[in-house]
Amino acid sequence: MIKLVILIIVYFTFPLVIIFMCKRWTVLKKLGSIVLAYAFGLILGTSGILPAGSQNYYLELRGDPALSGSRMESLLASGTITEDDVFVNSIRQTQDLLTTIAIPLAFPLLLFSLNIRKWLKYAKTGFVSMILAIISILTIIVSGFFIFRDLVPESWKVAGMLVGVYTGGTPNMASLSYALDVDPSLFLITNTYDIVIGAITIFFFITVGPRFFRAILPPFKPTGEVVDSEKAVAEAQSFEDFSGLFKKGRLGPLLKALGISALISVVSAGIAMLLPKTAFQPAAILLITTLGILASLIPWINRIEKTFQLGMYFILVFSFAFASMADLKNIFSVGFIGLLGYVMYAYFGSLLLHLLLSKIFRVNADDYLITTTAFIYSPPFVPVIAAALKNKDVIVTGITVGVIGWIIGNYLGVALGYLLKGF
Repeated sequence: MIKLVILIIVYFTFPLVIIFMCKRWTVLKKLGSIVLAYAFGLILGTSGILPAGSQNYYLELRGDPALSGSRMESLLASGTITEDDVFVNSIRQTQDLLTTIAIPLAFPLLLFSLNIRKWLKYAKTGFVSMILAIISILTIIVSGFFIFRDLVPESWKVAGMLVGVYTGGTPNMASLSYALDVDPSLFLITNTYDIVIGAITIFFFITVGPRFFRAILPPFKPTGEVVDSEKAVAEAQSFEDFSGLFKKGRLGPLLKALGISALISVVSAGIAMLLPKTAFQPAAILLITTLGILASLIPWINRIEKTFQLGMYFILVFSFAFASMADLKNIFSVGFIGLLGYVMYAYFGSLLLHLLLSKIFRVNADDYLITTTAFIYSPPFVPVIAAALKNKDVIVTGITVGVIGWIIGNYLGVALGYLLKGF
């Protein structure tokens, strides 16, 4: 029992260490706190610090995070598993509980501080490019599903996650892994492939990307509207600014926000329980997202500072715990080559189709690049690309598109995943 308590403390405190490391060292900040959480989670899971179960135990799991108490008693009585397996299963139950709780708590907090009315007001600037991006993502991921479904395990779940990550980034992908009941290893491997491909592509965007896309698409034409670029940059960078998160005067309001988030999760779960068992998880996530958006429209909730950062803290807890459950050997398994192919097809295919449609509908190069960045990488990367473009006027557009992606990603991912499940 004591060991499990210590493990829980580690899962909740180590993300704070990661936040400190990112604040202290610029190179780690560039890598991103989520990437570090996955990396350290993998190290914890594969270093031998956590005890490993017997081969029979892992065979009995059959992709489940952990076994029920009654199942463990039955297997122990028959001699199939050992006493050590019981403790290993307790660890996995703890990990599963943390990851299950973290996402429902995180997502409303991510939405509370968003000014939905403001972002919808600015959405018109990059509206065409945003719609074309969504069409491209859905078209390529659906076509990829039919191409790779015999090569990728649970390909319909992967399709749903890819829609989420390419419209709203890792937070959406994490929530969809819960909604679609994705195996920890499958989620981690998919996300790892995405991170590697994304790192290569963002380097291209920053260096030769502006010149390349401006040679293909029409030039950007200023609208004449005054844009406070410094304020826009500060707003984008604030998404990952954890400073003062646990400040004395801020702690009380944040605890209220956390309580509201917990209430939203409980209410959503209660309503979802009225539906068939198979619909519980997707319904719960969609209800949590919807109620989180509605809560953001209440002024006093919207004004609570650092709710987004508190939500990201729970995303880090999720990422760290989730990664520690995965089997690192599977990342390099030949069986996942098809998954790598699907991720690459989805990533580059959606970029190319979006580029083609932008050419047809005469979307300018700067709007194309900023909306692409906002969807795939999320708002914190928008100022970086705007600087590469030497165009401050696209910053607000980029942030707006990124926020809208956060909002719609869960709906699109769940809808597409369950649609493809029928094929």
